Amino acid sequence: MPHELPPLPYAYDALEPHLDEQTMKLHHDIHHKAYVDGLNKAEEMLAKARETGEVGLVKHWSREAAFHGSGHFNHVIFWENMAPAGKGGGGEPSGKVADRIKQDFGSFDAFKKHFNAASAQVEGSGWGVLAYRPYDRKLVVLQSEKHQDLTQWGVIPLLMLDVWEHAYYLKYQNKRPAYIEAWWNVVNWADAARRYEAAAK
Repeated sequence: MPHELPPLPYAYDALEPHLDEQTMKLHHDIHHKAYVDGLNKAEEMLAKARETGEVGLVKHWSREAAFHGSGHFNHVIFWENMAPAGKGGGGEPSGKVADRIKQDFGSFDAFKKHFNAASAQVEGSGWGVLAYRPYDRKLVVLQSEKHQDLTQWGVIPLLMLDVWEHAYYLKYQNKRPAYIEAWWNVVNWADAARRYEAAAK
């Protein structure tokens, strides 16, 4: 079945004033949809290559699948990682994910500073990522350039922050750190905790 653009789990204006309605519409309806369409096209062309045996462009379509597929799946997590401020969004984590953050980063404050710096320092476009690494059962903060570069295979993303300019430029212009700081007001820690508990079983 072709991949489909999932609806936002809240209204376009629900994350105001931290993330503005116009950006949310463009980001979800235009940018995210383009990744869904790109992934469907890449998978269609790879299937065609298998059927016909004409595999000369497999490298190209594999790259397209990696780029658009990562863009699609990252965005699905990103939308679910947020909730309206005061209605599930913002504050600090609690429970097992909070304990793990303290264990692996020293404190929530130290984690937040690390995550902010990693996200702000992504070169060009990409993501800040909090992930669970099953191999050593640790949380790690990663950067992802574009959607798929500089990440680690095998990790399970828990919290994704989109720092492509299309995620913030209308409201924050070139002030990425201001956008990052505002984003903490809408972080859905319940969603991140659910992802952590599923990953760490």
